[in-house]
Amino acid sequence: MKLNLQSLPKLRDSLSYLYFEHCKVEQDELSIAIYAKDGVIQVPAASLGVLILGPGSSITHAAVKALSDNGCMVLWTGEGMARFYALGLGETRKGTHLQRQATLWADEKLHHEVVLRMYRVRFRAHLPPDLTLEQIRGMEGVRVREAYARSSEKYGVPWSGRSYDRSDWMKSDPVNRALSAANACLNAICHTAIVGGGYSPGLGFIHSGKALSFVYDISDLYKADISIPLAFKVVAQNPTKLESEVRHSCRDIFYLSRLLERILPDLDRLFDLEAPIEEADWNIDEDPARPTPYWHPPPANP
Repeated sequence: MKLNLQSLPKLRDSLSYLYFEHCKVEQDELSIAIYAKDGVIQVPAASLGVLILGPGSSITHAAVKALSDNGCMVLWTGEGMARFYALGLGETRKGTHLQRQATLWADEKLHHEVVLRMYRVRFRAHLPPDLTLEQIRGMEGVRVREAYARSSEKYGVPWSGRSYDRSDWMKSDPVNRALSAANACLNAICHTAIVGGGYSPGLGFIHSGKALSFVYDISDLYKADISIPLAFKVVAQNPTKLESEVRHSCRDIFYLSRLLERILPDLDRLFDLEAPIEEADWNIDEDPARPTPYWHPPPANP
């Protein structure tokens, strides 16, 4: 059996990701071919945002190069995307966005402003300036619990709280497994957008101390609208392969909500705290191997 995915749109048209395990990925002309137990799947690399490879998968050097040349990021994960192990490069080689992020992260006042902006996005409202960060986080906890309760009532799925054991996946109830699977998919898409936009996944503002802290920051902006209701909806359908159905449903809703189109503009708004970024006088992405100019300290005040 040979499946043809030539109709897949480009990343800019919001195709999100493909997940495969127990497969071999090879170059196929200017694109890739995925050899799995069900046959060969031809995937146009330019139409894919991220290829996620689970256990039992292998990929050739030529296939990695074809994906990289087309700005497609590759992630290596555990079964069902439950764990993250490694990733390849994203679409851009520019460092200006990373410099902006690092500047805001390192300055205590600007860092705090970004945190407040993130919470305003979650609440979709202006937060009173006299609220402390602890008060806002308390309000955020209420908001998330209400999101769980709304989805539980809407889809008729009992809810007793967020509970899961990373060392024993099947110990969790179906809705908690569905939430974990949906959040893993959402994290992967946010990770793709962050790296593709030239930002660092490790320089988090609300979360800190992990290599994916900023990924958790950004995915939290969308959980109440996307992964939480989706998980309850899928569990209500009682599928025979829960995690697989969650992944397929995530791919559909990411496309329909045009999530990849939204993330980078949202990041631009979160970081728009200073003057516009000064770009180089030549397109770095046209020649990623070309050395950049040296840094020079600002002139001393007369």
